[in-house]
Amino acid sequence: MGYCPECDAPIEEEFEDIGEIITCPECGVELEVIALDPVEFDLAPAEDEEEDEEDLSFDDEDDEDEDWDDEDDEGFDEEEDEYN
Repeated sequence: MGYCPECDAPIEEEFEDIGEIITCPECGVELEVIALDPVEFDLAPAEDEEEDEEDLSFDDEDDEDEDWDDEDDEGFDEEEDEYN
């Protein structure tokens, strides 16, 4: 038997694999099995961490928008005050 590190509720299931993700029956937090003998749990890694890493690519998209704006400026002839 192990205990939830969040609410200290006893968890009386048997586990076969380290890394298994379960949900605490008392508080609902996701837990990762980190040891089998004795059974120990830690808070499971948040799924949002992977999504946050993917979100870092948005900076590149902003650069593309800036390049697009520059292209518009290239077609404007300042001397003649009109587009070519």
